[in-house]
Amino acid sequence: MADFDLAILGSGFSGSLLAIVARRLGLSVLLLERGMHPRFAIGESTSPLTNLLLEELAREYDLPRLLPLCAYGPWKRAYPELGVGLKRGFTFYHHEAGRPFLPDPERRNELMVAASPYDEVADTHWYRADFDHFLVQEAQALGAEYVDQVKLERFQSGEPCTLEGTRGGRAVRYRARFVVDATGPRGALSKLLNLPEAPPAPNYPGTQALFSHFTGVRLFADVIGARDALSPYPPDAAALHHAFRGGWIWVLRFENGITSAGVAAEDWLAEELHLSEGAPAWERVLERFPSVREHFAGTEAVVPFIHAPRLSYRCQVPQGPGFALLPSALGFVDPLFSTGFPLTLLGIHRLGRALQTHGGILPYPDPEQYEDRSNYELRAAASLVNGCYSAFSDFRSFTALSMLYFAAASYSEMARRLGRRDLASQFLLGNRERFGSAFAQHVGLALAGQRVDEDAVRRDLEPFNIAGLCDPEKRNWYGVDLQDVVRGAAKLEQTPDAVRAFIARMGW
Repeated sequence: MADFDLAILGSGFSGSLLAIVARRLGLSVLLLERGMHPRFAIGESTSPLTNLLLEELAREYDLPRLLPLCAYGPWKRAYPELGVGLKRGFTFYHHEAGRPFLPDPERRNELMVAASPYDEVADTHWYRADFDHFLVQEAQALGAEYVDQVKLERFQSGEPCTLEGTRGGRAVRYRARFVVDATGPRGALSKLLNLPEAPPAPNYPGTQALFSHFTGVRLFADVIGARDALSPYPPDAAALHHAFRGGWIWVLRFENGITSAGVAAEDWLAEELHLSEGAPAWERVLERFPSVREHFAGTEAVVPFIHAPRLSYRCQVPQGPGFALLPSALGFVDPLFSTGFPLTLLGIHRLGRALQTHGGILPYPDPEQYEDRSNYELRAAASLVNGCYSAFSDFRSFTALSMLYFAAASYSEMARRLGRRDLASQFLLGNRERFGSAFAQHVGLALAGQRVDEDAVRRDLEPFNIAGLCDPEKRNWYGVDLQDVVRGAAKLEQTPDAVRAFIARMGW
């Protein structure tokens, strides 16, 4: 007989959250961790869809303590001790090597897309050392057995599955009816079972990253003298991106004085900058882009630089007899657009429903088509990011291509909030053939090195554009205007009055 119904490998946010869901379903849960909490981690920036999916889990499984974590205002009131950052949207600045960033009157070298109308309902940056530790404690409070500092050495599928390894120099052995890997790319089961790897999408470029946490990072608005009261939000209160040919830099500010920052670059640029050298390479990155150098003047890295020699990853085996990989362990594309969080939360939703339907015994193959959907969504995210890397040298093309993401994300959020999950049941509207056709066409142009036509994107996105995107009169600044949603009610198969009533109920 199994010792546990479910064993989860890895106690980052995804593993702990799945443990919480499983406990609410009445399953016995073992949560195994190689390290210890609290600990450094990246993957920190949320999005409206991320927070909506977290909210849906909290409501579906009666988890009131998680609800405040779904928006900035409630988080600050309920858990002021947890590190958090305010994310009002996505900010992009385009740079050329050796030249300072100069604001363009027509804003052709910048893009701001608001994700919320004001701070109270805004998205957040998760300070993962605090956030992950909180979720582990919540899982334990609900009865999950948590064991850290475990080095797994063997996995044997069967009835039950067996996990063997060591802890503190002593042999340990656990049995569970089912095992879920939440240890991230190239994680525990990938290594123990030698699972084959595949590119995340055809012709996806090799990419590397170098990152750390910093103190003393200036506001980029101060660097460039941005003081326009008409901007949709303060540009640094966002996921701030510095984009350039071959890669981009992320800057995420937390309210504890720490800023997460790093560079993701194609192999040719990573090798030119010698990213593997760590701190000296970071200085070379800053030297290449004068305004970014000023942005980070006088900063201090508070954790050692981490070099990731290969960002992209996809395992060819999402599940097998007695086990499944969460999307976070199945694959990773890139930090761009924060796609990893919604992909993983969609996977948790699917596994949660399967556990609920089948009494804690996940059949193989999964009737929820876990494998097909997870793989499709990962490939779609990879295709989008691949196209964006190709377009970084032409900011007009990148801006047009990014509208595919922002249109799909805003449409999906509102459809789900209005109770119409069927309209947006997959990431990047994978269940909508018309969107998928336009997506493939425009991404294909970028991958072929051709300019992505803004007018064509605007026409193709019209059936899904409920956020006033692709409007040349807005000159790349997109705030939140709820009247755009009212005007787009029919696209959501609603009446304007029904959408107005919903907005009133939400207090927006």
